[in-house]
Amino acid sequence: MRLIRNLEPVCFIRNNSKMNEFLPQAKIAQKDLFELDFKDLIDFDIIIDAFGEWENLSLHKKHIECLSVILQGSKAKLFVVGGAGSLYMDENHTTRLMDMPDFPKEYLDIAKASAEVLEFLRNEKGFKWVYVSPSAIFSPDLPKSNHYKIIGEKFEVNANNESKISYSDYASAMIDIVLNSCYENTRIGVISL
Repeated sequence: MRLIRNLEPVCFIRNNSKMNEFLPQAKIAQKDLFELDFKDLIDFDIIIDAFGEWENLSLHKKHIECLSVILQGSKAKLFVVGGAGSLYMDENHTTRLMDMPDFPKEYLDIAKASAEVLEFLRNEKGFKWVYVSPSAIFSPDLPKSNHYKIIGEKFEVNANNESKISYSDYASAMIDIVLNSCYENTRIGVISL
C-alpha cells in the first residue's frame, strides 16, 4: 500500500457505493459506525471522524457518544471534522457564527448538531480529541490552493474578506494537524488564504 505522508489510511464506511470516493491507496473496511467496537479501533493511533448526516441530525450526538464509549482509555487520538457555525465571533467567546442574524437558516440545524458534538467533547476526559472547524464556505467545488492556515476558535476571514476552504485543502490541513502533536482536547479551525 502506498503511504500518504507516511500514514496508512483505513476508511470505515457503511455504504459500499461510496468506495470510489476514497484514495486508491486507502484500505476500505465496510462497517457501520454504530456497529464498531473497541477491537475494531485498537490498532489505530489516529482516528479521523468525518461523520455526515443531513436528515436525522440526532445521529450527530449519538455517533460521538458511541465513539466515546469505544475510545475510553484508548491510546488513539480522535480528530473530528467539525462545523463552522460554532466558531466564535468575539474575543469573549460568547457569540458564535450561527448566532449571527445573517447566518443561513438552511444550515442552522446542522450547525447546532455539530455544536452539540463539540460541547460533548469539551466534557470528555477519557480520551484525546481535536475538533477541526472548516471555514464558513466548505466546498468540494473549490480548487485546491495549498494555501491555508490553522486558526483558533475565533472566526476569521482571509485577505479577500472570505471565509472559505476546499475539501482538498481541508484534508491537507487535517493531515498537518494530525502530524502536529501539539493539539489536544481543543477546537481549532482552518481557512484558505
